Amino acid sequence: MRPSPTLDDESLIAVLRLASGQDPVPGHVSAAARAAFALRLPGAVAARPVVVPAPAGVRSAEQSCLLRFDAGALTVDLEVGSSDGLVDLAGQISPWPGAGSWVEVRTPCLTESRELSQAGQFAVTGLPPGWFSVVCHHRDHPPVATSWTRIRP
Repeated sequence: MRPSPTLDDESLIAVLRLASGQDPVPGHVSAAARAAFALRLPGAVAARPVVVPAPAGVRSAEQSCLLRFDAGALTVDLEVGSSDGLVDLAGQISPWPGAGSWVEVRTPCLTESRELSQAGQFAVTGLPPGWFSVVCHHRDHPPVATSWTRIRP
């Protein structure tokens, strides 16, 4: 079995244009596709969403949202809230991946980095609403990245 050749960004866009036939892809769509492709993390371990039951005693689910992502060795728990139309994110990585670990909270527009506390906790406030992903970096292991999730305030 021969390995399939890899395409660079421009070749991929050209192939997609050829496959689309007569109707050319609008420039803003091609730009968005390039930007999304640039956000990939080759070699990262994917943390998949897991259903989290609502905690006992919570009156309203509208105040904040609880999300959990599982990558086997690590779990990413997130509490998402909003204030003034912006998104606030508090999270915990468990088990704590050790000294020198940090997270990146990525959006299509910006990336915020935070060191993890010894309890594996971090927080980022004032994020724009929309798509985000959290990436945990720890020594001697590939990064662990949550799937892209859309948040609306």
